[in-house]
Amino acid sequence: MGKSKRNKGGRGGGGGGADDQLDGGSDANSVASMSTALSELQLAQATEHVSSQEFVLDKYIDDLYEKRGSTREKALGALVDAFESFLLLGLVENKYVTLLSQFTNSIKKGSIKEVCLACRAIGLLAVTLGAGSSSHEIMDESRPQLLRILQTWPDAPKMISALDCLAVVTFVGATDLAETQFSMKAIWDVIHPKSGSNVGIVRKPKPPLLAAAVSAWAFLLTTVGSSRRNTDTWKEPITFLSSLLEAEDRAVRIAAGEALALCFELKLLDVSSNEEPVVDSDTRETSGSKNQLFLNMQALKAKISGLVYNLSMEAGGRGADKKNLNDQRDLFQRISDFIKSGECPEESIRISGKNGILRVTSWRESIQLNYLRRFLGRGFLKHAQDNDLLHDIFDIKIDRVENMSTTEKKIFRSEEEKGRALKLNKERRLAQERKQNILDEQYG
Repeated sequence: MGKSKRNKGGRGGGGGGADDQLDGGSDANSVASMSTALSELQLAQATEHVSSQEFVLDKYIDDLYEKRGSTREKALGALVDAFESFLLLGLVENKYVTLLSQFTNSIKKGSIKEVCLACRAIGLLAVTLGAGSSSHEIMDESRPQLLRILQTWPDAPKMISALDCLAVVTFVGATDLAETQFSMKAIWDVIHPKSGSNVGIVRKPKPPLLAAAVSAWAFLLTTVGSSRRNTDTWKEPITFLSSLLEAEDRAVRIAAGEALALCFELKLLDVSSNEEPVVDSDTRETSGSKNQLFLNMQALKAKISGLVYNLSMEAGGRGADKKNLNDQRDLFQRISDFIKSGECPEESIRISGKNGILRVTSWRESIQLNYLRRFLGRGFLKHAQDNDLLHDIFDIKIDRVENMSTTEKKIFRSEEEKGRALKLNKERRLAQERKQNILDEQYG
């Protein structure tokens, strides 16, 4: 993950992820197998044997090679469950190439459910490993398969899973702006598809897919610093996002609103107008073009401000979903306040103990938090407590010992004692060697 990603930020709250799609369709056997798998890992951890955990993990990896799709699905489900429930860094950092190879194979030849699980597993693997060469390799190796899904427009669950995975592996693994922009372009082609020379029909994403794509795009936009901007470049996407504020689907409006709030925060709508008037005929056209861009962006700002205010005041009709309506009003009221006064959203989450607090104070941070919290699901708290990647992104300070279970504290203290014993033994050995050297010099 590039340095700009350390400048905290957040994700939009639109569109449900692939895990939402899978929850409703998983059968009792799948649920039971995942529960059994989790119990096996918990038992291995409770017995304080890392080798036992590794043995359980290897069983799942072996099952990924099976020809029967249902066997691979169960193994993927168990691995996803394990990635959510534990920080498996020590167990997977030497196995990630094998895992990635089998995950991508599942994307190539698996059922809808298998593809969705494999996409999720790849994203969780990248988050577990954190920023670095391993995650960059995960991004490079998985992206062709993910782009193939986005370009062929299969079932919506596959598309949403691929979007989530692409956003996460790029966020963690990209090392420069060009790599991030490449993924953003692929996601934007889902948001606003255009017919090419070999495309006869322009596809139109349905609301759940559109909301998920806008959120994924905004999540990656959080890594683009405000200095890396050219207002004219952003005019088209911002104009299209503003049109989504009038979409019928509330999730689409919310996702677009958060993306636009980030655009305002990054000053992507700002055009410098403080230059001296240009009188040279050779440069008059350039000056006029810039002045026109300034006027266009000012008009666009005014349009967005009006739409945001209206959504913050929207009245609920008969049969309206009151909770979602209130969520929309609250969000757009905060966006309206930010546009008017620059007042940023603030949120605090207690992760652990007295000082383990995660705080966000900008739209960038809020969008990143919401996206990662949704993607990690029930594993968010565990990763927020133990994963250095999240500590780095959100500047979380954690007292690891305070956050440990009784069993984990025993293991930690045992390792500390072993470390102290090794250190003392080394110091004694060095002291004896020094003493022997002195004696050798004196009586040699």
